[in-house]
Amino acid sequence: MTDKTYVLAIDQGTTSSRAILFNHDGEIVAVDQKEHAQILPRAGWVEHDALEIWRNTRDVVAGVLSAAEINRHEIASVGITNQRESVVVWDRTTGEPVHNVIVWQDTRTQRICDRLAASAPGASAEAPDYDRYKDRVGLGLATYFAGPKVAWILENVEGARERAEAGDLLLGTMDTWVLWNMTGGVDGGVHATDVTNASRTMLMNIDTLDWNPEICADMGIPVSMLPEIKPSSGVFGYGRKNGLLVDTPISGILGDQQAATFGQACFEVGQAKNTYGTGCFMLMNTGTTPVRSANGLLTTVAYQIGDAPAVYALEGSIAVAGSLVQWLRDNLGLITESKDVEELARSVEDNGGAYFVPAFSGLFAPYWRPDARGALVGLTRYVNKGHIARAVEEATAFQTREVLEAMNRDAAASGSPGATLTELKVDGGMTRDELLMQFQADQVGVPVVRPQVAETTALGAAYAAGIAVGFWSGTQDVVDNWAEGKRWLPQMDLDERERLFRNWKKAVTRTLDWVDEDVVE
Repeated sequence: MTDKTYVLAIDQGTTSSRAILFNHDGEIVAVDQKEHAQILPRAGWVEHDALEIWRNTRDVVAGVLSAAEINRHEIASVGITNQRESVVVWDRTTGEPVHNVIVWQDTRTQRICDRLAASAPGASAEAPDYDRYKDRVGLGLATYFAGPKVAWILENVEGARERAEAGDLLLGTMDTWVLWNMTGGVDGGVHATDVTNASRTMLMNIDTLDWNPEICADMGIPVSMLPEIKPSSGVFGYGRKNGLLVDTPISGILGDQQAATFGQACFEVGQAKNTYGTGCFMLMNTGTTPVRSANGLLTTVAYQIGDAPAVYALEGSIAVAGSLVQWLRDNLGLITESKDVEELARSVEDNGGAYFVPAFSGLFAPYWRPDARGALVGLTRYVNKGHIARAVEEATAFQTREVLEAMNRDAAASGSPGATLTELKVDGGMTRDELLMQFQADQVGVPVVRPQVAETTALGAAYAAGIAVGFWSGTQDVVDNWAEGKRWLPQMDLDERERLFRNWKKAVTRTLDWVDEDVVE
């Protein structure tokens, strides 16, 4: 591998696709990025154009190679990380999607989830069982996950069910779509996914890491559509002959939050990280045994390296974090760029009594209330745009505290050595916001630590890919490369901390029971 100097990561995210080139020290050498359109056909619906995403992926790979002035011969391997739960269905012979990508934030599948919950053994429409699959898949029935999205496509796109049952259609989360195209598409493309993405579909047995035919049948999804499940670190396939990465091994795939956990070197039981992106996602390593949550968290696969046992995690998923800042920018026009929110929030000393609960897609962890909708409460004439910006900042920190407390309760109940987090590792774009990070430390009451390389999602995918081909020797290299960038310590008076959080909890109650049965989304 002496002539191979770099590993390339492709980060297919919710708002953009990026290619990032890393050297052996885990340092960023070059980056290229392109945003894709957010398609919002109606309230609660969020879509992407899969073909646009594939075009953008090719463009950013070309851009990063050009920026670094290298070619494929210097790249040891490629890793892919992706927005999870977003799903696409396409024709295996033409490569054409039958519908836009249905994005993880989309809530159109609520009625499918309700139907499945009501038809569970012993359940009814009056007493639905949203946990009917939880023992098998680690997830409750919710619009968040990929399986019901596929069911919606097969039920609502003309001719899709017949084509699926004839074996003509394939499905995949975005890693699968990118991999299939990168390895040849209709000309021999590899149809596969990794255990972390498969664990977000509601279709994979969490203990045995294989597809569950019974759940697939309940959702009307032919098993022939499903990709092969593989470990996160291992060779999936090689770059297509007519692309820029000819014969380059694609040898790492992780869903974005698992990739960030890997990049943050959370390899010991009890270690946890929180990623601040479009949403906010906290994962805690629970070892090689899946831990079922009693506090509104998800049981998920953290990673699997080759033939080694899979490592599991508890996850707290928050639907809206950075996207609330984007909403402030794009829908209200209160700021010009997302980074301006910090300066606007600093123009006031506190939130002025205003609290913003961004339940745009319902509330995720730890509530799982699809009937909730966003609310800005506590308004008086005193409140100005600075206070609203402050409330936007604080919403992310309050939601994170709720998830952390749920995680501590689950970990304590399981006997995990990480029963109480002593520090919170953080990453993602919002960690550049110093005001938010300080308020986060104040709310969780433990140090908040950001690594030197904050792009840990792409870095984690790069590490998984590099380990698979011997570019890095193993996880110890990841630990050795990890370095602390900045640390924030709690400073807020305890009474003030609890007063703010008490009012936040009160604000959350105002968002519940908003969506009635006659609301069509």
